[in-house]
Amino acid sequence: MMARILIADALAESAVQKMKDAGLEIVLRDKEKDGPIEEQIKGFDCVVIRSATKMTKDVIAAADNLKLIVRAGVGLDNVDQEAAKTHGVKVMNTPEAPSVSVAEMVFALMFALARKVPVADSSMKDERWEKKKLKGTELWQKKLGVIGFGRIGKEIIKRGKAFDMEVMIVKKDRPGREEEAKKLGAIQVELDVMIEQADYLTMNVPMSPETKGMIGDDQFKRMKKTAYVINTARGGVVDEAALLRALDEGLIAGAALDVYTAEPPTDWKLVKHPRLIATPHLASSTKEAQVRVGELTAEKVINEFK
Repeated sequence: MMARILIADALAESAVQKMKDAGLEIVLRDKEKDGPIEEQIKGFDCVVIRSATKMTKDVIAAADNLKLIVRAGVGLDNVDQEAAKTHGVKVMNTPEAPSVSVAEMVFALMFALARKVPVADSSMKDERWEKKKLKGTELWQKKLGVIGFGRIGKEIIKRGKAFDMEVMIVKKDRPGREEEAKKLGAIQVELDVMIEQADYLTMNVPMSPETKGMIGDDQFKRMKKTAYVINTARGGVVDEAALLRALDEGLIAGAALDVYTAEPPTDWKLVKHPRLIATPHLASSTKEAQVRVGELTAEKVINEFK
């Protein structure tokens, strides 16, 4: 009997076809017509999700034949991993797929902040010529703090060095970390030192009890008034209420967010702040990344059910 795979969120057509060609039975979930996933998931061997579908303990408990959850993309914060382990369900993701896309998005936001691109574009569309008002800054020789030394963090470091930035990572006592950092051209510093010295601070860590709200009131108070914070990782890693206070009080020059505690936001006050650039979770949304995510997801599902 062939394995039954529920594709709960959008996946590249080529990946879906690849799984069908491998002899897997594929069902594409229609959220509007199919009702709660708890009712639909029964009888499936595997479920493929993106960030939209939440695999809570109740959903996992409702599955009577589930063997595998594949999160197509980075992060597993929408999967109750303890519940999966309790029910003997294997959990996988594809963190390698969108690394380049996310790193490029970080720099898109960094340049937009440095050169005031959104404000300049808006003023021109309003037929206002505000050249003197919109003087920007260079990235050259600025200090870039990269919090997170995984795949995305390393891609950001490479690009930071290409712009002759001084790149810092958080110092940790791990085998090979110092050598790898040197090879990429980054220096290790204590987090407090990074907070105080960085001109640009980028967040590239998963959501966890340790990282939740790791940039908050205390950190903003110690930052340069000319510093910028960029979060393309997970909403909540940067304390949004504290960020709003920091922007209102001029503790930092500005910020850019691609991720939020609630998506879409329920309170738009922070998003509308004049010194914040906001995008709707677009960092991994490139054609190339979506194809890579799909292909890697298909490969992992096929290999598990060979």
